[in-house]
Amino acid sequence: MKTSIITVCYNAAGTLRDTIESVLSQTYTDIEYIIVDGASKDASVEMIKEYEPRFDGRLKWISEPDKGMYDAMNKGIRMATGDLVGILNSDSFFSDKEVITQIVKAFDYDPFLQAVYGDVRFVLPDDLKRTVRYYSSRIFSRRLFRFGFMPAHPSFYTFRKYYERFGLYKTDYRIAADFELLTRFLYRHGLRTKYMPFDFVTMRTGGESTRSWKSHLLLNREIVRACRENGIYTNLPMLMLKYFYKITELIRKD
Repeated sequence: MKTSIITVCYNAAGTLRDTIESVLSQTYTDIEYIIVDGASKDASVEMIKEYEPRFDGRLKWISEPDKGMYDAMNKGIRMATGDLVGILNSDSFFSDKEVITQIVKAFDYDPFLQAVYGDVRFVLPDDLKRTVRYYSSRIFSRRLFRFGFMPAHPSFYTFRKYYERFGLYKTDYRIAADFELLTRFLYRHGLRTKYMPFDFVTMRTGGESTRSWKSHLLLNREIVRACRENGIYTNLPMLMLKYFYKITELIRKD
């Protein structure tokens, strides 16, 4: 089962090497790797060119201006030819060399399965062995969307045909287009899912949605909008409940 992995990046030379190496290390070989670069001004493009021969034709890449992260993700999905599609951020890397093998096995075992998701491990940027947060999707159920919960987006894999059928990331969202897409796919269209109990991806801390209280406010407003657009009632006070749960994620899990 051909799997397309998409990485979007902009001036990510400091972390991109780890991301690319983790794709190359996967034991599953039927991988199409797509890198969408936003016209980086650092050494990102040179790094991509350096690695291109090692993929033996399995790497596609472009470097051009885009309208933001979600626009770049959409470009990658449009370039994809694999059966399955997943996103691997340029500040992240696969936690194990068997991740894609295990994902494909899950789909092979259950012909009715439409999507999978798992966990994500967050580490310090300068100490990749130091876990500062463990985002488990174990508790997720569709009814929790109304409280702002979703499966760990970097662990979400589904068939390319569902992007063609249900649509791509909405680029008029600044932070929560991933939440909106998962709400649309899993709640509105009810894809049949499976939780896989291990961390797919190790991710450096940081990111647009965690920078400031203004980012959190924007995130929650966009979550309310995403729920409304997909037939779920929620409000800002209901979303505040998720922060009590997030405290339990701030533990070291080695």
